[in-house]
Amino acid sequence: MVRGKLVFITGGVRSGKSSFAEYYLMDKQAKRNVYIASGVAVDKEMKERIKRHQEDRKSYPTEWVTIEQPRNLEQIIPKIQKDDGILWDCVTTWLANELYEGQMEKVEQQLYETIDQLLKKTKIVVIVSNEVLDEPVSKYEFTALYQAWIGQIHQKLVSKADHAFEMEYGVSHQWK
Repeated sequence: MVRGKLVFITGGVRSGKSSFAEYYLMDKQAKRNVYIASGVAVDKEMKERIKRHQEDRKSYPTEWVTIEQPRNLEQIIPKIQKDDGILWDCVTTWLANELYEGQMEKVEQQLYETIDQLLKKTKIVVIVSNEVLDEPVSKYEFTALYQAWIGQIHQKLVSKADHAFEMEYGVSHQWK
């Protein structure tokens, strides 16, 4: 069995990551384009961002299947079909959701196992994440813990990825 391709895309807030990821995935002509959404509409700004992303996907010539999965990413496995294309947006939001539940070592290990299972089943998995490590480590304990986890997860995902991109000002830079 051929392993699916893993693509990691990072960048700052509103750098064009999601649009780049959507077009990248649509170009791969997967059986279905599946959007895994980690965001939870907890405030007005997030509701607007979610709505904007949904409207963007409606404007494309390809149909998207959306799965809302803010936590427990492994629960998507039964919903994924052979040769699907997956876009998971985004790791940083998912991690914030999971951190409140604790047991991060177990959660992190489950993440990698889920990605490996997806790669056995799909044509391509595109993972989007925010770059939050350009700033010094926070003096606040919880924020510093978040920065440590996201840094560790990013490094592991990039090491597993076939390609890694960073977005700045709507322009992609391929690092791997």
